[in-house]
Amino acid sequence: MRIISYNVNGIRAAINKGFLDWLKTDPADIICVQETKANKDNVDHKKITDLGFHDYWFSAEKKGYSGVAVFTKIKPDHVEYGHAHALSDSEGRVIQLDFGDIRLINAYFPSGTSGDERQMFKYQWLEDFNGYLNQLKDKYPRLVLCGDYNIAHKEIDIHDPKGNKNSSGFLPEERAWMDKFFDNDWLDTFRLHHPEPHRYSWWSQRFPSVRAQNKGWRIDYINATQNLKKRIKNADIYPDIKHSDHCPVYVEIA
Repeated sequence: MRIISYNVNGIRAAINKGFLDWLKTDPADIICVQETKANKDNVDHKKITDLGFHDYWFSAEKKGYSGVAVFTKIKPDHVEYGHAHALSDSEGRVIQLDFGDIRLINAYFPSGTSGDERQMFKYQWLEDFNGYLNQLKDKYPRLVLCGDYNIAHKEIDIHDPKGNKNSSGFLPEERAWMDKFFDNDWLDTFRLHHPEPHRYSWWSQRFPSVRAQNKGWRIDYINATQNLKKRIKNADIYPDIKHSDHCPVYVEIA
């Protein structure tokens, strides 16, 4: 099972930049996208299904905002929209699919960059979501959680840790949440295969040169419960794929 997670920063904009041509190259069996910024009916999604994908969308109530979707060549056994968190679900942040003994969760974590109010919402969301995941493990012990976490975990995951120590996405409280998350039976699939530095998945659009200079952050993850460790065959990040300010991250699970 080959899985990609990709914040497309607007699915329609990504399609205009060649996203469909990239899908034709068969990059994975399952493509989890975040920040679709569209409802299914606003997109010519037949062009996606014509490529052999089943498509599942969970969009925000607010137009042009947030939203997640999954395009999969493997038909899921079950699809669940949201995670019983009213405000989060109204923003279209979580979709869940069952494939055999694995539950795959595609999540778009909140950003706190717009101000204190959203930063506080982010902290609350993180705590609530962690509690939800802990409960979910009782019913679905094999979990894969992918998405844009909007957090760079360690100094190796960001190009300028000192300069960004007070930046949302690298705040001590956010990084502590990631510590607690990984201590609670989760593994970082990318780091299983890639301990090296300078591997990022997002680059600011405010300064066009930063991507060319690889001044990025690793804030997109595919994580799995520890009981799947032996089944993680490969993982990677694809910075040369450029439909968005993010790039795809990949894992292969046997």
